Amino acid sequence: MAEYLAANPLGSFALLLALSVLVPPLFRRMRLPDLVGLLVAGVLVGPHALGWLTPDSPTVALLSDVGVVYLLFIAGLEIDLAEFQRIRQRSFRFGLLTFSLPMVAGTALGFFSGFGAVSAVLLGSVLASHTPLGYPIVRSYGAMREESVTVAIGGTIFTDIASLLVLALCISLGQGSFSALGLVGLLVKVAVFATTTVVVIRRLGHALVRRSGDGDGRLLVAVLLALFLSAVGAELAGVEKIVGAFLAGLAVNAVLPEGPVKEQVILVGASLFIPIFFIDLGLLLDVPVFLRTVMGFGFAAALIGVLVASKGLAAWLSGLIYRYSGAEMLTLWSLSLPQVAATLAATTVGFRAGLLNETVLNSVLALMVVTAILGPALTSMAMARLREERTAALQTDASTGQLALVHRALRVMVPIANPANERALLGMASQLIGGEEGREGLVLPLAVVTPSRSEAERQGSMALTTDLARARQLLLDTEAISRVLRFRSSPLLRVDHEVAGGIARAALEQGADLLVVGVGSPARLGRWLFGDLVDGLCRQAHCPVVVTRLRRNPRELRRLLVPIKDLSASALEQVQLAERIANSVSTTPGGPPGTAEAPSGPVRITLLHLHDPRLPEIERQQIRQQLQHWLPDPDARRPRVAVDVQLVPSLAIEAGILRQASLHDLVILRSQRRLVGGLPIAASDRASWLLRRLSCSTLVISDPLH
Repeated sequence: MAEYLAANPLGSFALLLALSVLVPPLFRRMRLPDLVGLLVAGVLVGPHALGWLTPDSPTVALLSDVGVVYLLFIAGLEIDLAEFQRIRQRSFRFGLLTFSLPMVAGTALGFFSGFGAVSAVLLGSVLASHTPLGYPIVRSYGAMREESVTVAIGGTIFTDIASLLVLALCISLGQGSFSALGLVGLLVKVAVFATTTVVVIRRLGHALVRRSGDGDGRLLVAVLLALFLSAVGAELAGVEKIVGAFLAGLAVNAVLPEGPVKEQVILVGASLFIPIFFIDLGLLLDVPVFLRTVMGFGFAAALIGVLVASKGLAAWLSGLIYRYSGAEMLTLWSLSLPQVAATLAATTVGFRAGLLNETVLNSVLALMVVTAILGPALTSMAMARLREERTAALQTDASTGQLALVHRALRVMVPIANPANERALLGMASQLIGGEEGREGLVLPLAVVTPSRSEAERQGSMALTTDLARARQLLLDTEAISRVLRFRSSPLLRVDHEVAGGIARAALEQGADLLVVGVGSPARLGRWLFGDLVDGLCRQAHCPVVVTRLRRNPRELRRLLVPIKDLSASALEQVQLAERIANSVSTTPGGPPGTAEAPSGPVRITLLHLHDPRLPEIERQQIRQQLQHWLPDPDARRPRVAVDVQLVPSLAIEAGILRQASLHDLVILRSQRRLVGGLPIAASDRASWLLRRLSCSTLVISDPLH
């Protein structure tokens, strides 16, 4: 196997692709970060285990280089430029701190360990740079626009340029070829390169965007060309290629609008090249040697300790200066901690020049592995704490009445494809559109026909005509249903090159407030690997997506359960869905909306909050009071709608929801849309787990990822 892969680049590429696809979902199911899984996979297939791949393989080296430049390119591409302009001085100051403190500490360690002046300064420069490996995790939490994230990413460009300039200076001194003129020349080359990169990409980019259509393949190729030319230009200018990639990301960000091309650029890197870069890091790791280096050499432990402490001190001082919270300080620290690209380049050059010995080389390799694992782990903690802080702020808004139920009429779009689900989906949508007295909402049934799919499924020139006729018949059926159930509808037919994108674009054009889609029970393996239409909708829709699985007639749903995790705007949307359904059912027990038939039984909404049994009584009372702020006044409720707030002590959240669900007809869940490996998915792990086990009807509302 090893001989075949060594002689066959195509086989190596296929193996890397397989690991990129299969490993992250597997580790996700074990509640471990994707990046850890990719590192472990690299160790297993590397030269120190199975021996299938080696880091010096031309295929692996090329794809890994592409991965690291793509990582910094995406970071630059997703920075909020207006925010970056506002805080560019903060990025510079943080970059100065996170460069100078490790530089001084590393140089002191070099002197203490017996190195000469040039070697000690070079060792300090090795510690001064950083590569924000935790950025994919930042994206998974949708926190790209957080100020602390922008400051940390912006500081990357300063630390990498400064550390590599110090490297060039040390190599010149070590070879006895240093001159002030040479140093000035290097600074001029770097300045000219940075200015040229940004100006050329912006000017050519504006012209190309004006001449290109949405989704134009030439535009995608041009963006990739800008990335790789900038990376090559950076090396020719005497700095690390990731600096050029970051500058290219900033420049492209300024000219490339949001749309399919930007999504495709990010998709290619996040799903293909960046995972391969992390696998390559695992290939470098010889576990026994790594353990001996860390445990046996005090220098390796000291090097790691100096780096962690100095980067932490820089983040703490910056946080004090800018009055950041603890979570924001942790974000700065975690993103500036990993030492990968520039560190490895500087160490290799210094080793080959004879300025650093083998002990330093092995210790730096250990440093890279430790920080590559520790940095993303701390980023996960920081993002979780940031989310808690944002949730706490929303809870304050809820307690002061700033968050309130919305009672306006809605425009609800319902994609129509399966006649078996049509009536139930439309019935559910009709219960969500109602507004204040005298105001009517609108249901928008939508049929999407894709010519490429029509031709693929049925050969022949009549395939598209047949599908169009079928779609029109489906829409005629929806009109008949709307007359029977007495709600306003406006059927729509759309021809588009893809189903999910067509639905999302139609929802935007029609100003839809909600998308209501049905979901079946696809095979677990198929969903695990390939996703489905719901995933595509949640990636692209501008409005919340309500995923429904109905076990009974929507008009018969009288016991509604709303599990509330926290008092956020997302939880408020769950309550709003429940109130709309309850108000509709209370006046329409079996007939159409608006009839005055006496209801066959009361409608009850249960707001369920499962909390830690050790939660103090005073905090439980505060939560109960804040939930009651969301409820309409009893006088304003429908006469047959009752609302019950339950706080139940439980450590097993999923099991507690399942127990309560057995007593209800409908459970309304909330799904926190996340990004995994750069790709948004529609449901959180908890929502997915519950959907597989709930026997009653369910709704899952997922906020748009913006």
